[in-house]
Amino acid sequence: MTSAQDASQGLSIPHLLARNAAQFGDRPAYREKEFGIWQSWTWSQTASEIEALALGLLSLGVAPGDHVAIIGRNRPALYWSMVAVQCIGAVPVPLYQDAVVEEMTYVLEHCGARFVIAGDQEQVDKVLEVKGVTTVIEHIVYFDKRGLRKYDHTAMTSLSDVQAKGRNASDEMVTTMQSRRDGLGADDTCVMLYTSGTTGKPKGVVLSNRNVIETAQNSSNFDTLGPGEEVLAYLPMAWVGDFIFSIGQAYWTGFCVNCPESAATMQSDLREIGPTYFFAPPAIFESHLTQVMIRMEDAGRFKRGMFHMFMDHARRVGPAILDGASVGLWDRLKYALGNVMVYGPLKNTLGMSRIRVGYTAGEAIGPELFDFYRSLGINLKQLYGQTEATVFITQQPDGQVRSDTVGVPSPGVEIKIAESGEVYYRSPGTFQSYFKNPESTASTKDAEGWVATGDAGFIEEATGHLRIIDRIKDVARMSDGSMFAPKYVENKLKFYPNVLEAVVFGAGRDRCCAFINIDLTAVGNWAERNNIAYSSYQELSQHPQVLEMIEGHVNAVNASVAQDEMLSGCQIHRFLVLHKELDADDGELTRTKKVRRAVIAEKFDDLIEALYSDAPEVTTETEVTYEDGRKGTIRATLSIRDGDVFPKLEAVA
Repeated sequence: MTSAQDASQGLSIPHLLARNAAQFGDRPAYREKEFGIWQSWTWSQTASEIEALALGLLSLGVAPGDHVAIIGRNRPALYWSMVAVQCIGAVPVPLYQDAVVEEMTYVLEHCGARFVIAGDQEQVDKVLEVKGVTTVIEHIVYFDKRGLRKYDHTAMTSLSDVQAKGRNASDEMVTTMQSRRDGLGADDTCVMLYTSGTTGKPKGVVLSNRNVIETAQNSSNFDTLGPGEEVLAYLPMAWVGDFIFSIGQAYWTGFCVNCPESAATMQSDLREIGPTYFFAPPAIFESHLTQVMIRMEDAGRFKRGMFHMFMDHARRVGPAILDGASVGLWDRLKYALGNVMVYGPLKNTLGMSRIRVGYTAGEAIGPELFDFYRSLGINLKQLYGQTEATVFITQQPDGQVRSDTVGVPSPGVEIKIAESGEVYYRSPGTFQSYFKNPESTASTKDAEGWVATGDAGFIEEATGHLRIIDRIKDVARMSDGSMFAPKYVENKLKFYPNVLEAVVFGAGRDRCCAFINIDLTAVGNWAERNNIAYSSYQELSQHPQVLEMIEGHVNAVNASVAQDEMLSGCQIHRFLVLHKELDADDGELTRTKKVRRAVIAEKFDDLIEALYSDAPEVTTETEVTYEDGRKGTIRATLSIRDGDVFPKLEAVA
């Protein structure tokens, strides 16, 4: 933005809000779909809503430095709450809305949140349960009033009432709020975000205004983002990715943030908005691909044949056309015809017709999945980031997009590789500290500002691109000395729509084995088409025809892995299909859907032992958590299958 101030001049998010209200007053800042209708707020209206909320929170007694927890789905009012909290010198702490009470209790006690802003009755109920076991929480503010009329309102207030108080605030209170807001600087805390807790308790990552704004400025300039962009805010508000896109970049560039009506309507809302700037973790792209493949299997023979013919052509020339590379005239003409017949309608169905810049991160994405979207002409790129970096460590420049790298250092970022192979970075986005955890802060960030990522990788000499192998704690050696990198194999398996999740074992072993979760939607649809009756996920997962289908996927992946000189030892010798989906409520996944390998290895140690024996099946009992919080156990007998193992590719001398 040519008229924007440099991010190093002591700006804060509330300062950017005031600038946007002045420069883009009539442009849309937020949209939300409610009762089937899109409602919009301009930047001027947004500034007015946030000021009223800030004054109302001030009247409740929110003090400078207080931590204010914010829990709920993506809604403009909750985004306003985060900025309103900042306006009065306090610190917003967004929590995952699907967190169970135990997880919520830990975070609320750890940050000492006196005030909680909750989205609806479900979140209020969880906070009240937390309040029953801790004395930290003093007051709850709620947005959605439904179901809360008969609750005790001694220490509860609706957000609309808080704003009403703010609009009637005294001149003295307005002066106090303005003084706190104007006194904010670049090095004051902007937000505290908790890590996913893959290996232990989540840590509170303290990010300053400088971290957020300079990162937003640099990353926006990298992709020439401007006030005309449209984004869909649907990822957890507690995740750093949503914060940098929906707050950091949105307030830096002045673009519009669109909030879907609900998780169930996200796909249709995505089509209606047609975002120009889009981010999704690999799981979202996997889910979309699964839906596409299910629909194609249900299509007639002619449509199915046309789809596969044009998609085969798109995989061959689509990425080259997207990158502006030289492609023959006939190939271009055939691709143009495919765009009319297949690619265009498919992108429209996915809600991706207008995407100018798309990113995926959070987990490594399978190359087949990545190439599928780029072959359609969608400018999907990879970035590599962490909460501690305010997301951006590397990005892929246009024209240099590859499935096997995560790009070059983002503007202002330095990268180095330690002797151990671990990736280190230093950047304007480097976090201030872990809250109440100086030991972890010191072990992660050294005196010179270099941060240990915990990932193993290397920088290509020819291109300067970074390649990530896996988490350094997961990269190991097998008993014969072969390299073991489980994520590489897992991503290949997850390309198949029938595979929802995979966990590969093999460190220190003589062979690799795997747990696999089927995708109930995809496999259930397949079962229906093939007249296969089943009564539960457990029954379907162990059906002989399902096991044969998964075995075919495993064998195909083994054939592909065998062609990799470095990782050909990671072929899957034996596997089983789990009788339940891995679940965050059971502690097997983080709230961002990352696998907790240590938890799974301990919880299913009997299954691992059976995989490394000659047993054809294993009987197990597993504790599960139901949606209402009750615990139960399920008993199952799981079949164990052998995969075809192919000769390793010999290195060329």
